[in-house]
Amino acid sequence: MTDVTPPAGTAAAVPAPQKDHGRAGRDLKAAVASAVVLLSAIGASLYFWKPAFMLIVAAAVVVAVWELRKGMLAKDIDLPEQPLMIGGVVIVVVAYVYGADALVTATAVTALVIMLWLLRRGVDGYVKNATASVFTLVYLPFLGSFVALLLAEGGDTWSGGGLDDDGVAGIITFIVVTIASDIGGYIAGVLFGKHPMAPVISPKKSWEGFVGSLLACLGVGWALVVYLLDGDWWVGLCLGLIAVVMATLGDLCESVIKRDLGIKDMSQVIPGHGGLMDRLDSLLATIAPIWLLLHYAVY
Repeated sequence: MTDVTPPAGTAAAVPAPQKDHGRAGRDLKAAVASAVVLLSAIGASLYFWKPAFMLIVAAAVVVAVWELRKGMLAKDIDLPEQPLMIGGVVIVVVAYVYGADALVTATAVTALVIMLWLLRRGVDGYVKNATASVFTLVYLPFLGSFVALLLAEGGDTWSGGGLDDDGVAGIITFIVVTIASDIGGYIAGVLFGKHPMAPVISPKKSWEGFVGSLLACLGVGWALVVYLLDGDWWVGLCLGLIAVVMATLGDLCESVIKRDLGIKDMSQVIPGHGGLMDRLDSLLATIAPIWLLLHYAVY
């Protein structure tokens, strides 16, 4: 029998134990600190100079593309980073400056450029990589560009910002109501969660948590639309309902992506939260229908 006893004076290699965060499932101190920093940066940009917020959105698109490419490599899917990142930033800027029609055109042109770019790699894996690339293009920069459309509702795209700007007020409404969905669902899920909503996809998501999200979104949506946007009360309730449904679906879709790729988090770039994509999932899913509602029912 081979002696596996470690030499004297050395310690056996033992995996570091994972810290147990209880039912919370995360390091709350780190999560709160990270959220405060991110929200402060967003708030400052919206208050002082709106284009600074678009720089944050563009940077988020670049990081998200990097995370998704890193995750897809686990399935031997190699996204072309350069055209996706550059094209994604262009799409965001074009949407902010020129509007919805230009957004659609820029997305279509970027998709074509990506498919042409992949021709350089040859035939093997072309369909797989091209399909995943177009999926990434729509999922990240295209959906994310609706943030630019919403911010541009304030008129002058180069103005300072502030709560008197319709676009800034719309962005605050969109962010806060989506956060309300996460917080309401998180608290209700931790305190009362017993019935899993989708145990195979997301074991910690419960129907009790969904009810918490629903109540939070309805209340916050109503208050923000009535008192911040000067809109009708029923628009606020519609906003809350849209937010809770789409945020939940967005979270479940991202969970499916991670399970299919065999990863727990997209990355660890945000302490206490995991990857940027783990925070953007709800926001990406809610922004387009919220922009549509506010564009036609409030502005």
